[in-house]
Amino acid sequence: MKVSQLILFGIFFLGISSIEAQEKTSLTLDEAIHLAWAKSNEVSLANTKVDTKKHELESVKNNRYPDLKVSGQYQRLTNASIDLKINKNNSATAEPLPIVNQLMLGQVNASLPIFAGFKIQNSIKAYDNMHQAETAAALQTKEEVAMMVVNYYASLYKAQQTVELLKENQKSAQQRVTDFLQLEKNGIIPRNDLLKAQLQVSKLQLSLDRAISDLNIVNIELVSLLKMDSKTKLEIKESDFADFQASTIPTNDELALENRKDLESIRLQEKASLANVQIARSGYYPSISIIGGYTALNLQNIITVQNAINIGVGISYDLSGILKNGSNVKIAESKALEIQNSEMMLTDDIKIQVQKAIEDYDLALKQDVVYNQAVEQASENYRIIKDKYDNGLSDTNDLLEADVEQLGSNINKTLARANVIQKYYELLSVSGQLNQTFNLSKI
Repeated sequence: MKVSQLILFGIFFLGISSIEAQEKTSLTLDEAIHLAWAKSNEVSLANTKVDTKKHELESVKNNRYPDLKVSGQYQRLTNASIDLKINKNNSATAEPLPIVNQLMLGQVNASLPIFAGFKIQNSIKAYDNMHQAETAAALQTKEEVAMMVVNYYASLYKAQQTVELLKENQKSAQQRVTDFLQLEKNGIIPRNDLLKAQLQVSKLQLSLDRAISDLNIVNIELVSLLKMDSKTKLEIKESDFADFQASTIPTNDELALENRKDLESIRLQEKASLANVQIARSGYYPSISIIGGYTALNLQNIITVQNAINIGVGISYDLSGILKNGSNVKIAESKALEIQNSEMMLTDDIKIQVQKAIEDYDLALKQDVVYNQAVEQASENYRIIKDKYDNGLSDTNDLLEADVEQLGSNINKTLARANVIQKYYELLSVSGQLNQTFNLSKI
């Protein structure tokens, strides 16, 4: 039994030392969030979408400028047989027609739109609102990424603290087994008490293995989000996370309805949809433009035209489109109504999110108080049970149970503090204030 225990402990410490031997990197929460904003795929995609909308807006604005086209032709002509009737009415001494075998033609045409049923202005307005909506959506994406980092950070901090507490308790449990081995050999305690102590060590080992596994999973998820080397082991110091003071705690949904970027985005989309309705209605109006051009022509041995300049007004009216355009208007109006309904749904959802976040934060604060009290109670309970056990007034079951309760209370205290911070940031996130906390507007 003793040999097997030594092997078990040896394997355990070998695994722990192997983990500790790996290089660890420390990042504050603020540093981790800014790194995620700079490198994460989600933020990169959001920024790319903003750039796309910006280019689309610039493209639509170009429709305000005139179209200018230059064309030229050079053609070789065959020696065609030409019979001009006008020659037959002239005298018989008329000269023969010249040989024509080439044609050169150059043209410059310009068209400046003057009126297109307000289509150009409304198109610019629609794409400008879509660009602003995508910008707001990108800020919302960055806030969501920041909240992802907070959640990963909290989970990693909880996992690391749990591992440390389990290690400490493991040491005391192993020492208890060592002491019980001597006591059992000397016949002071029954073998059953020794087995109970050994069983507790086994349970702690299982809990520790599970905690280390959870820690490794959260670590690789956070490292992947931050685009760091997959072998990087992040170490969160208490000052990086637990040294925390809450401020500007929201108490209602007013700030959320003012600051939420996803709500701002959908409101801008609604403006764009209303502009699209006006674009659809532009089909009821004619299009008017100023047109102008320059032509140069040379038909060999026949005619040469230079400085042929023309300018005027062009108008077009799709009469059949007047009858067909009603469907396009109805489609645009229906899409606008869809976005309005989506805005109302999101508004209701935000109100629920804020209320839930407020309740969760209040609950976390209450749990933190209770768990802090429980640590004192569990420590005092263990001290009393230990004294009774040493004096033969309590059995091993009571001692081990008190030890487990003390461990559980210490873990709960640590997790409760991290949970308060996590719930506070969640409340800031659903209220649209996480950007102010980490200076998101400066990114």
